[in-house]
Amino acid sequence: MEYLLLKIVRRSPSWFYATLISALLVILNGCSSSLIYYPDKNIRVTPADVNLSYESVYIETRDRVKLSGWWIPVAKARGAVLFFHGNGGNISYYLDILPVFNKLGFATFLIDYRGYGLSEGHPTEEGTYKDAEAAWNYLIHEKNIPPSRIIVMGRSLGGTIAAWLASRHTPGLVILESSFLSIAKVAKDLYPWAPAKLLFGNIYNTEAAIGLIRCPVLIIHSQEDEIVPFDHGLKLFELAREPKEFLKISGPHNSGFYQSLNVYASGIDSFTARHLIWDNTRP
Repeated sequence: MEYLLLKIVRRSPSWFYATLISALLVILNGCSSSLIYYPDKNIRVTPADVNLSYESVYIETRDRVKLSGWWIPVAKARGAVLFFHGNGGNISYYLDILPVFNKLGFATFLIDYRGYGLSEGHPTEEGTYKDAEAAWNYLIHEKNIPPSRIIVMGRSLGGTIAAWLASRHTPGLVILESSFLSIAKVAKDLYPWAPAKLLFGNIYNTEAAIGLIRCPVLIIHSQEDEIVPFDHGLKLFELAREPKEFLKISGPHNSGFYQSLNVYASGIDSFTARHLIWDNTRP
């Protein structure tokens, strides 16, 4: 069988190779979504499980996809964090971040991308950007929060989505945690033998977006991150405009912030105290 295949390839004209490569690219691109997104439709816990009051929120994107989210209020909040999660699970996987923001005096709004949790649809790059726009508009128009008091924050894949949103609007601050330069570059680092560029092209390119952000940027990354190399965080920091800061934490990709909780919380507190414009007389 192997001999027969080799004979076919050797005798095939150039159009055969072009057709074969095109077919492979179609197959690879069709598989790329399943390599990026790992949604879970099951909401396992809610903010009530960490003793926080919350409001279940449903918003609609401009292409009429209904998204599910949580609004966690704080009395006399310093501002609001618009949080975009990573590529796995859903918002119920990220409850451990809520007490941090709550103690620092920030309200928090989390959404599930389309196809995640109770949100409708199926995830795509363009779709997640539309989801981010809808969440931003909800805070601006429904919660009446000024852009200068919104912290746009993303973890891992959410960092790219946060950077994309902040490159088109001007929030008070941007925080990118454990984020990558691009999907293709992190895939190449993890699997040097894989055709990362063919698989992913230029999708989720944080590198292209970060230089367009016109507000203070905090980059958070662990030197022990086993999924997104530390160098990605350093390069993003290099590309960001001033004012900017880098917060180094310790531990694995998915739990480094928790293992470095004191450094993590105090770093965010310090950064926001220096750079976020807020009015503590506002309810």
